[in-house]
Order: sequence, then C-alpha cells, then structure tokens
Amino acid sequence: MMKKYTGKVTVIILALVLTTLALPFPLLANEKEAGDNQQKQDITKEGERPDFKEVSVHDPSIIKEGNMYYVFGTHIEAAKSSDLIQWDSFANGYTTPNNTLYGDLSENLSESFKWAGEDDSDSKGGFAVWAPEAIWNESYVNEDGSKGAYMIYYSASSTYIRSAIGFAVSKNIEGPYEYVDTIIYSGFTKEDAKDGNSHINKQWKNTHIDELIEDGKVEELNPNWFRDDKVGSYNNTMYPNAIDAALFYDENGRLWMTYGSWSGGIFLLEMDQETGQPIYPGEDGETPDGRMIDRYFGTKISGGYGKSGEGPYIVYNEENNYYYLYVTYGWLGADGEYNMRVFRSENPDGPYLDADGQNAILPGDVDHSPYGNKLMGHFLFERKVGDPGSGVGYGYISPGHNSVYFEEETGKHFLVFHSRFPERGDSHELRIHQMFFNEDGWPVVAPYRYGGETLEKVDRKDLVGDYQYINHDLDITNDIHKDVHITLNKNNKITGAVNGKWKKTGHNQAELNVDGEIYKGVFVRQYDPVSEHYVMTFTASSENGKSIWGSKREEGKSDEDIVKDVEGDLSLGDTNNVYTDLILPTDGARGTTISWNSSHPEVISEKGEVTRPESGKPSVEVTLTATIVKNNVITEKKFTVTVLPKSEKQLVAKYSFEDNLVDNTGNFSEGKITGNRIDNTGGEISFKNGIKGKAAVFNGQSGVKLPDNLISESSYSVSFWLNPKKLTGHTTSFFGAKDSNNWVSLIPGGFPGDNQVVVWSGGSVFKDAKSEVKLQTDKWSHIAFTVDEGDIVVYINGEEVVKQSGFNDVFTSGNSQFSLGVNWWDAPYQGLMDELEVYHGVLSDEDVKELAKTTK
Repeated sequence: MMKKYTGKVTVIILALVLTTLALPFPLLANEKEAGDNQQKQDITKEGERPDFKEVSVHDPSIIKEGNMYYVFGTHIEAAKSSDLIQWDSFANGYTTPNNTLYGDLSENLSESFKWAGEDDSDSKGGFAVWAPEAIWNESYVNEDGSKGAYMIYYSASSTYIRSAIGFAVSKNIEGPYEYVDTIIYSGFTKEDAKDGNSHINKQWKNTHIDELIEDGKVEELNPNWFRDDKVGSYNNTMYPNAIDAALFYDENGRLWMTYGSWSGGIFLLEMDQETGQPIYPGEDGETPDGRMIDRYFGTKISGGYGKSGEGPYIVYNEENNYYYLYVTYGWLGADGEYNMRVFRSENPDGPYLDADGQNAILPGDVDHSPYGNKLMGHFLFERKVGDPGSGVGYGYISPGHNSVYFEEETGKHFLVFHSRFPERGDSHELRIHQMFFNEDGWPVVAPYRYGGETLEKVDRKDLVGDYQYINHDLDITNDIHKDVHITLNKNNKITGAVNGKWKKTGHNQAELNVDGEIYKGVFVRQYDPVSEHYVMTFTASSENGKSIWGSKREEGKSDEDIVKDVEGDLSLGDTNNVYTDLILPTDGARGTTISWNSSHPEVISEKGEVTRPESGKPSVEVTLTATIVKNNVITEKKFTVTVLPKSEKQLVAKYSFEDNLVDNTGNFSEGKITGNRIDNTGGEISFKNGIKGKAAVFNGQSGVKLPDNLISESSYSVSFWLNPKKLTGHTTSFFGAKDSNNWVSLIPGGFPGDNQVVVWSGGSVFKDAKSEVKLQTDKWSHIAFTVDEGDIVVYINGEEVVKQSGFNDVFTSGNSQFSLGVNWWDAPYQGLMDELEVYHGVLSDEDVKELAKTTK
C-alpha cells in the first residue's frame, strides 16, 4: 500500500481557479428570492434520494467545461460528472504508453522524471505523479501560434523534498496533454549527492537553476538554500517541497501559482499567461509585512518550520474583495490527522490571516493547530443502537487536499476533496460539499455531501428540536470528533451536552452562542445517507475559527419508542462459534444506556472479554442479558453465546516449492501464478536450489495466488524462508486480505526510508509490527510470525524481534484471499522463497527455533 510522503511523507495537489466567488452581502451567496426561477428548478424534493456514484480521485482539482465537471488527481486519476453527484472515471493510471492523459507517459514526462518521480527512491517500483492542477488559459500561445489551451500543472516526486512541478497542454480537456517544461525544482544539494535507491545526482546544476542564472532570470545561487553540512543538503525548513501547484486569476486578471508542501511552507509566483512560465522574482526581498521573497521560489504565504501544511488553493471573491487560501494540515492516511483550514487576504500575495488575525506564516517552531479557520477534520455522526439506518454512521477520516469551485449560474460554492472513512481503512473517495459564507465573510461547509440542495428560506418552527452536534475544534488529531446530543429549544436556549442560545437571522442565517462562544453560519436542509431522509442541519464558524455542525433528529419519538428501537436493533452477530472478544454496546439511541450481565463471567465478562476453554475442553454456553434503560423505561434482551475452545497447533498448509506450487499437506489446492498484482495474470515463477531442496524464484513482475481461506481464525502462525534480491518499501512477501481495507502484509523491505522488516495490517486503523531488523539481500533469512487474538509476535532467524498487542483481527469472517510476492498496489517481491508453512494455532518459541535451524 503506497503511503504518500508529506514532511515525513509526501502528498499532493490541489488547485485551479476557475472564476470568481460572488458572495452577496448582507445576504448570503446562494440565497435566492422566492420568485427566482433557478431556485425553483434547484429545490430538492423531500424523499427524492440522490443517486450517488462513487469514484476515487486523490487530491482532486476541479474544472468545468461546458456542462461537464472534471476532477484531476494524484496517480493520474481523473473523473467527470454532469451533476457533481454521479462520477465516472476516464483515466487509466500509470499505463504507458497509451496513457489517457499523457500518451507515452514515460517519454512525454521524461524531462521531469530526470529529476524525480519514475521508479526512483521512495517511488521505487512505480511512478509518483502527484497533484495535476487543470486550468483553461485563453492567453496561452500554442506551438502553432494559436491561443488558448487547457493546462495541467503536475508534480513529480521521489522523496519528501526532491520534487518538481511541470506543465503540459492540450486543446482537449480530456487530453492527451503534451509536455512543455519543468518550472520548479526542490530538494537539490550544493555538492554531488544521491538519495537511497536512486541514481539521480541531486546537485543543483542538474536542475534548471544554472540556466536561469545564465539567462539573468535569477541573480545567483542563494546560499541559504543549503545546510552547512558535507554535501550542502537542501534547507527544507525554510524552502518548499515543489508539489501541489494551484493557479488563480486575481481581480486585475493576473495569473498566479501557489504551491508547496510541509517543511518550508507554501509559496507564490506570478505567471506569464502567454507562456505558462513563472515570473521568478530574480532577487531576494521582503514583503511590506516582513515575509520572505525568494529569488527563485517566490513569496512565502503560509507555514514553515517543518510543520504540516499542503495542498494550497486560492480563490478570489470579487464581491467582498478577499482572496481565500485553503490548506490542509496533518498526514493524509487513515492513521493521520488531515484537516482543512482557510485564511484570507486583501492581496493575492498576502498576508493571509485567519479569523483571529493570525498570519498563515508561522512565527516559529510552534504548535500550529490554533492557526487557520478549521473547516473540517475527522468526524462521525455516530449511528448508535436503535438509530435509523445501518452501519457506524456518517463520517470522514482525514478529509482534505481540496479545491473549490464557484458556479456563477446558481451562486453555489463547492468544496471538492478526498476523504477516508471510519472503519474502512485507507480506501478513499471523492467528496463534494456545498459551502456558504457567513455574515462575517468566512466560509462554512455543509455537514453532508452535496445532493442537489439549495439554500432556501427556513421556518423557525422547523429548526426547533433535538440535534446531533459536532464541534471540529482546532486540534490536529487522528481522534474522531463524535456527535453529542443537544436541543434547540423554542425559547432559543440550547441544552444538552452544551449550553447557550440560538437564533435565526434573515432567511436562513444561524447564530449560536455555545458555552459563551459566538458561531455564525446557516441553516440548510440536506440529505442524510444513513437515515435516507432529508434533515435540517446547521453549519457555523466561530470568531476564532472553530466549526460546528448540527443534524436534526427525527421528531415525535417517545422513550418507549426509543427503547423498543434499541431492543430491536441490538445484535451480537453470529453467537454460535465465538472465539474472540465481543463488542457489547453500552450506548443506545438518544441517551439510552445498555448494561450487561453474564451467566459465566469467567468465560465472557460483562465487558465482552472472552476467555476460551483450553484445547481439548468442550465449548461453553453463556447467556448474556442486556438491560436497556431510557429514563423510566426499562427492558431486557437475552443472547445465547457458544464459546469455542482454543485451537491446537496444527499445520494446515505447506508449500515447499519442489518445482511446483503444491500444498504438501493436501488440505488446499496448489497456488496459481499471477502477474504483478494479486488479481491479474501473465507472470512467471521458476525454481532453483533453495534452503531445502528447491525454492521459488520471484522475478519482480510475478506472484503466487494461494487458495482462499488459508487462514480463517484469530490464532494462526506463518513461517517461511526468504532470500531477497532486492528490498523495496511496501513490497509484500506474504499477503492476506478480507478486502482492500482489511489485510495483513509481511514487508521484508519495510517502509520507504527505514528498510525494517514489518508486519503491516490494515483495518479500522493501520497496525505496524516493526522489527528494527534489516534483511540482507542475496542471503537466506527465516521469518515467522504468530497472531493470537490480537497479540502478534515476529521472529527473524529464530529470535523474537517484535511482541505487541492490538493487532488487527482480519481473517475471522471467512472469504479471505492470500498471495505471495504481490498485493493490489505495490511493486512485486524479487528474490527466492522457500518452505512456506501455515498453522492454525500459535507456534511456541521452541517451535520457531526448530523451523529456523535449517540453514544453507
């Protein structure tokens, strides 16, 4: 699974500016008069369910051409939609030649790839093309002398600092795009130097900077670009990682590009509209408010000091004469803290300030969580037992890297971003949310994704009632902000988990005083995909940049109704064959409490902790009683649970690779050869002398698909021998998965940059059992790991190197698939493999030492 690196790792894009934001004041943008025909056409009827069609485009940049919306994203993904609701992908990723967007990708972008991005360093085994920002530039002069072109500004990246921004043009928005030039480089050194797993010399003369100096566009080499060390390494705490380009026009029609990620911050350059090239400042300087102007990189507008901040996007609002700078803080993964922020300025080159008057450029190496209005972070409108719908509820994990689109015809503003989701691992999808501007001119984001809704006049009586309430706060965290229960009362008081007052001002504007803090925003009716009903919501922002959301609950429910709903919905799943801890809910809908009693607490505790009988003992039947309480209403529900005894250690599969892929135990069928992914064909596996008899030879382009359900319980062990020819980050040797979000992967080369053997697992969160041991290439090593109900132990050459708890329990639901050397995402394993053994139950230390004895 490719992690993108930002700071520690990198991530990518956002951008484009299409048109200006028109926000009427004092009325809100999107607010139409009752007789407005456009509004009448836009009103979404109650009960008309939006027919969403999903697509995965990371770091989406949006542009509209005719009646079609387009998004372009990282890893050469692109999609289109006529309504922002149903999306269709039209790109083909890194295919080369015959790439949908770039034709012969490797050849077309070869000039950028000479510096970064193709099968190099942290992108070894694949490409790293990030952040394609797409714009229409009517002034661009094409090679044939004609004017006007679609332009894509892309990022090519090999490490968290060695990157480049290039651009390509086309007269067709869907491409193919023809390379023009590479315009910004980063990560260069003063003297000769190379990164790990790279042949590229990072010395600054291998960029174009020497040519710019020779042409008089940049005065000289800036000594501050380099650290005072042996090679003069790149000073990335002051200067940017050259990714995440975003372009916009200012009020006078001038074109600008903002870019940058982590480390030294976000920068800005004016652009030549006819050539698409930056207008480099040429010499160093300082803005009137004291910010850096670098001769090459441009004006600094945000971040610095190694703090997170990436995906800049600037939009000009011609109605209130502000430029809005959107950035994303944190790390982008499912285990990260991605969250979107906004600043604004009266000038395109800043200074950009938040609602508290704080500069987007940090004052030093400080906690930057208080800086910037926070639009959205991790959140969950939690569906508790008895609530309508199914699943865990509605929420996002690490939403970010947004672009913004303003549609003049409807007056609607859209926030366009990618997000991951609670309990869905690292999978991500495109999301579109409508934005509104409060009476102070700050954007607020609708709680639910765009389903065609329009901001309309609302009746006060429709606002009174119970709400799920979320405060996004200003933190940078991977904790999920879950909803709490509040009530907007008829007397304008707010009660429940928070206290205060509320009021409707104007047709739909909201003002809430929550625990002494004033929030301003709007009330808007939206479609809730969990309950599959339209609900009243509010979104508002405080004077120091905190965002709050509310989603109204169904009205007319008595305590008896709620308890009955909880009783009917309460389930423990299949209780006939239990061998792992149970999740016993303690909270039900609307403040209902659930307590538990066990007939055999020594087998199943009242917290759901399961203690299985020893191997050879009979199963135990336990009665669990749930007591459900809502105020004075009480009821009980009973469950019969059968707890299975522990499994005896049992060899269930053995692949010795004696010129074949046969399971020597006879329990499973033979393995099947795949191509470079678990789900394709065309590979080749050969055999040569191994640790014992023959071994399988993996050529770096092939793998082996093992039989399904090789492991089907929470206690198992895996043992095998490896002799790697090449060690690549994220490359798997043994891989098992329930689906693309729930998997276990033994990575002999570790993560990029550390090379430590790791057993990595995806689930609701990532789990890394990292060994701190580096394997040697062209040398046999024995690797084994055991998992016992979340406890994992990893052994290398018979010695325990990792022991930890809380590992993801992936294989207990059946229907799992397994492979050797390949998964769905990463570069295949290259080297030898021998004597693969899979066990039900846990191997002892002595067992592993015995398996590791055979040496060559």
